[in-house]
Amino acid sequence: MIRIPQVRVIDEEGEQLGVMPTPKALQLAQERGFDLVEVAPMSNPPVTKILDYGQYKYEQARRDKEARKHQRSVEFKEVRLRVKIGKGDFDTKVKRAIRFLADGDRVKVAVQFRGREVSHAYIGRDLLNRFAELVADYGTVDRPPVLEGRSMSMVLTSTYKPGDKPDKPEAAPRTHKNKQAAPESPAPPVAKDGEEAPAATSTGG
Repeated sequence: MIRIPQVRVIDEEGEQLGVMPTPKALQLAQERGFDLVEVAPMSNPPVTKILDYGQYKYEQARRDKEARKHQRSVEFKEVRLRVKIGKGDFDTKVKRAIRFLADGDRVKVAVQFRGREVSHAYIGRDLLNRFAELVADYGTVDRPPVLEGRSMSMVLTSTYKPGDKPDKPEAAPRTHKNKQAAPESPAPPVAKDGEEAPAATSTGG
C-alpha cells in the first residue's frame, strides 16, 4: 500500500504522466487492468509505474538469479608443504597457489612437521616467508605464520586483478640481424717519395 500523498507516475508504455495524487494514480492503474508499483521510493516524490506486479516480480527474480550466477564466491584453498620439500615440488606448490590467488581465492599454506622437525620451527617460518615473497604479485599475507600443534600455517588473500601485471618487455633486437656493418672508409692516398699525394676523389653525386 502506497501511503505517500503524491507520486510521479510512469505508465505501462514507459511514458511520463507527471505528478498526481496517489488515489488518482491507483485509480488510473486499476482502470487499465494493472497495478501501481513503487520503483524509486527514495525519490521526491516517489516514482511509481503502472504495470503487472506478477510479471514485475518474475522479471526481478530472473535478474537476481542471473546476477547470482555471475557472482563467484571466494573459496578457501590449502597448499601443504614439508620441511624437506624439494625445489621442484616447492615451485609446483607456488604455481598452484598463484593459480588459486589469480582466481580470487584465499589460500592457506601449511608446513607439516614430522618427528623432531617441530623443534626447528624457524625452518618452517623461513619456508613460508619465502613462499609469500614468490606470490607477492598475486596475494598478500592476511595472517602471518602461526604454529599450531605439528603444523605452521599462514593465510594469503588475493590482490590480483587481471590486467594489473605489465607485459614482459620485448627482447632487444639482435645487432647482427638488424644492423648492417658500416662501410669502411677508403684509406687516404699515400704519397710516394718526391711526389705529391693525389687528391682524393669523391664517389658521391
